[in-house]
Amino acid sequence: MEPTDITIDILKSIRDEIRKTNERLVQTNDRLDLMRSELSERIDWTNERLDRLERRQTEADLRLSTEIINVNETMRELTVLIRDHLGSTLRDHERRITILEQREGV
Repeated sequence: MEPTDITIDILKSIRDEIRKTNERLVQTNDRLDLMRSELSERIDWTNERLDRLERRQTEADLRLSTEIINVNETMRELTVLIRDHLGSTLRDHERRITILEQREGV
């Protein structure tokens, strides 16, 4: 069976379309490679920012914990001072009331 002109024309047309499709695929692959590269850079940048944020958060937590400990110690010291002051004031008031009661004969 001899190929006809129409068969050859159809095969040439198919070949040309396949070439065009291959060219589009190459272009698409190039765009995908570029997008992959850009996405990888963005992910790396985001990871760096998250790492910095995590370090800053840890540092802030440590500073806050230290300050809470300091405030707690200060409150403890203040409680002792107030208790000591009020204790002596209370004893002084009780002594004065006793003196007044003795004067009045109560």
